Amino acid sequence: MMKLPRFVVSCTLCLLIMASSGALVQAQVIDTSETLLTPIATDPMGRSLLIEEVTTTWCPTCAQIDPYLMGVADSHGSRITMVAYHPSDGEDAFQPPAAQHRIDRLGIHHGGAIPSPTFFVEGKNPRSGTDAWNDVQRDILELELTRQDTSTLQFEVVRNENGITARLLSFETNIPEFNDSQLTFLVLEHQKTVPTGFVNPGEKTRDRVLVATAECEFNTSTIKVQFELLNAGVDEGCGTDFEITFEYMDEFSILLLHENTEDAIVNLEAPLGTYGAVEFAYRSRLLPQSSWSLVSIALFIAAAAGLMAIVPRKN
Repeated sequence: MMKLPRFVVSCTLCLLIMASSGALVQAQVIDTSETLLTPIATDPMGRSLLIEEVTTTWCPTCAQIDPYLMGVADSHGSRITMVAYHPSDGEDAFQPPAAQHRIDRLGIHHGGAIPSPTFFVEGKNPRSGTDAWNDVQRDILELELTRQDTSTLQFEVVRNENGITARLLSFETNIPEFNDSQLTFLVLEHQKTVPTGFVNPGEKTRDRVLVATAECEFNTSTIKVQFELLNAGVDEGCGTDFEITFEYMDEFSILLLHENTEDAIVNLEAPLGTYGAVEFAYRSRLLPQSSWSLVSIALFIAAAAGLMAIVPRKN
């Protein structure tokens, strides 16, 4: 019997557990046939766990893992939201400044030498290498069981003559350290083409690539950080009318996070994780809306094969 990679087995097993327990709640994914000329709002949510991956276009292990990750994200539905950071290392084909900014943020607690691929679930426990997803799955389940109240976030997305605008609609929180926190927009590009001339052991495109960001700090009601945006603004306050505009892309996701400021992380030893996260995805969906599709059945068979390969037999 063919032995499946551990990463694939781990992903499919988690999908089966969630589907059988009714936890497969679909995330909001808008098909690219939608023009976005009329504003579309996210649901008011916040419980999605943020998974950050440090990856590179030249990394062979990353090339092995990355093609599976969008299917993994879809299989988890709204339980998780995933973003990929490509560092400014002189070798990666993308090296967006927004990504290095987020990597430096992780480095406050985890040091500057973060290998690729490395995954962080809510900024905790760096998990590196081909088999990292086994530990990532456990981190997800543990945090879901222990996480307390989260902030509720909602924003709308619309296309205009300047590009794509994401605008905050509502924000609610019970976090005591409110003034030491911020709202953060992250803009991800799907199926971003790897330019020629760079070492690339994987496919011609990479997914979930962070390309732009802006941060609005509550204690000053100002935007202190922004990268690769056409515009970022706030008038009445971060929790009232924070918005960004970026150049149109064929497929993208926008993440809105409630998290600590960098000053709070450095000076107050505040955690790296989020108090709330919600995603708006404009792309094709790998898994259909039905939890139990033909794809899920195929994954069930694959998982069964994987179990037979990895579960030791008793003598």
